[in-house]
Amino acid sequence: MISEGTKTPLPKPALRQKPKSPFYFDTGYALYAKRPSRPFPPPFLSMPSGSFSDPLSTHNRSRDRRSYVNGEMIRGITNGDDAVLVGENFIGANDGVGAWAQKPRGHAALWSRLILHFWALEVERDSTTSTSLEPNPVAYLQTAYEHTLEATAAPNEWKGTTTACGALLHHVHEAPSIEPLLYVTNLGDSQVMVVRPKTKEIVYKTTEQWHWFDCPRQLGTNSPDTPQANAVMDKIKIREGDVVLAMSDGVVDNLWEHEVVQNVHESMQKVGDKKQNEGTHVAQEADGRMLDVAKELVKAARNIAEDPYAESPFMERAVEEGLAMEGGKLDDISVVAALCRRRKG
Repeated sequence: MISEGTKTPLPKPALRQKPKSPFYFDTGYALYAKRPSRPFPPPFLSMPSGSFSDPLSTHNRSRDRRSYVNGEMIRGITNGDDAVLVGENFIGANDGVGAWAQKPRGHAALWSRLILHFWALEVERDSTTSTSLEPNPVAYLQTAYEHTLEATAAPNEWKGTTTACGALLHHVHEAPSIEPLLYVTNLGDSQVMVVRPKTKEIVYKTTEQWHWFDCPRQLGTNSPDTPQANAVMDKIKIREGDVVLAMSDGVVDNLWEHEVVQNVHESMQKVGDKKQNEGTHVAQEADGRMLDVAKELVKAARNIAEDPYAESPFMERAVEEGLAMEGGKLDDISVVAALCRRRKG
């Protein structure tokens, strides 16, 4: 089952924030989990009330199945052990390490989601101040990591690790105009890729970080990695109309780069042709295009993941390591697609 949407939920105060940047993302996301996500434990998710004699406030909260930490609604969405966040100027995809499911008090999905949540909070706080200041996504991620360590310490101890990748849309003054500037931060083997659909060009992509084969750099329990020491941040000048993808390794391990680019190009072309035939102005349908891009990428990656005879990037790497392997890699598959656009006015 593939779940999908255009943006991940935000609480009302965050929704009321006025945008300061002249650029924004039109977005869509699609998710496929190889197994259902485990529920978050208390206190991150309030359990249903046991009886009608419980306080009414508990009953009210029990109807709200959204998760909370430190009184804040946890940003993003969980997909198996992955987590994604989809906002107007920040997108991210974290991949929780599934092996923690076999460990006592292990919860990789909680770790991947909390890291992304606290990271998004730091971005939100910074965006409410002057946009003339240069953002610092690595510092935001370091703060997120420290807050996650605190939130999962005793008495609410939960163990886990996660990769982290995110793209923050900002801008730069290049007289006489203002142009979009993308801040990409990565730790591990999830990926941010910038595609220019018109020319079928990869403008930029992150480089995977591994300790050894199939063991990426990761944040969390017993890991030596930290954002400050190991995260890589790049600034990329992009253009209006470029597509920014944030993808977990469920995509990267199953699709080669040229397949991703071709998929993006064909998805946008297909929707564009459809709108043209219907007499609809394509630019007004950008949300639909990004949703289609994300869905088609997830479908393509899932087809390879479930094919025991397919050739895949993961199989190729395994063979290079001297391991006998065929087919794709069955994993959680998460895609966020974001189209860079300029605000009107």
